[in-house]
Amino acid sequence: MKYFVGTRKSKLALIQTGIVISQLKKKHPDNDYKIKTILTKGDVERRPVFMIDRKGIFEKEIDLAVANDEVDFAVHSLKDVPVDLHPDLIVSCIPKRAMKNDVFISKNQFTLTDVKKNAVVGTSSLRRAIQISRFRSDIVVKPIRGNIDSRLKKLDEGQFDGLVLAKASIDRLGCKEYFIDLDLTSFPSSPGQGALGIVCKRNNLKTIKMLKSIEDKNSKFEVDAERSLSFFLKSGCRFPIGAYASINNNSLRLSATAYSIDGKKAISATKIANKNDTNIIGKMVYESLYGQGIEKIANEWRQNYMYWCK
Repeated sequence: MKYFVGTRKSKLALIQTGIVISQLKKKHPDNDYKIKTILTKGDVERRPVFMIDRKGIFEKEIDLAVANDEVDFAVHSLKDVPVDLHPDLIVSCIPKRAMKNDVFISKNQFTLTDVKKNAVVGTSSLRRAIQISRFRSDIVVKPIRGNIDSRLKKLDEGQFDGLVLAKASIDRLGCKEYFIDLDLTSFPSSPGQGALGIVCKRNNLKTIKMLKSIEDKNSKFEVDAERSLSFFLKSGCRFPIGAYASINNNSLRLSATAYSIDGKKAISATKIANKNDTNIIGKMVYESLYGQGIEKIANEWRQNYMYWCK
């Protein structure tokens, strides 16, 4: 059976798609997979992600290709996939998740603690920007765009003193740069970070069954819980939250943190439930954050996100 696989043309996207295809070939050696690269709005925009007024800037065009039967399924970084997908599509499979956390990379192997005063640190994420600022108020946080190779080049050229990136991306690319892991307590990651999501047509039952053969159930429980919270919060690029789930036997733990736009206030919540109750735990954490005033924080972000473009 031949399958056409949609993905972005970036080096990281192609590596991630290759990981998925390699896993599928082990389970279904007689199948053939042909990659089709598709240009997305996020690939051509030069503005920071949060300045682009559209959901799914790295996935919409690819998922439309799935919906229109131009490709059979698509491979995404799950954190880029909105919770409100095209109605004809589903996230049909979550392979085993990579590391959730972020890392700090500097030219001279500094940590985020000992990098020089007023250092310039680059990130493409509002969540990371506010977390860095809370950790070190003297650091100058600046938006940075481009693929990871181009960001590392800007670091090497001295345009930045450090970068904060997802560890999963660094690992998958095999980057040799020295990095320091950032702990999830102070730097909770984006919902779905480190996971890949395979999108398929909802009614394509044969392909869904094939894709399910490489799903990691615990990874799915984790990201379903995180995305459930995102659904209730209506969070996104212009309202950043940190949220991560973990499995311990049959228990599912979900922690989340939201920050005021000036970084002076943070509210957090952690709940534990059965690992099958992913939607319930998302709602539980949302209700706890709601009681602490998260709706006011969300409105401030959505109205004043340009605060971080100064």
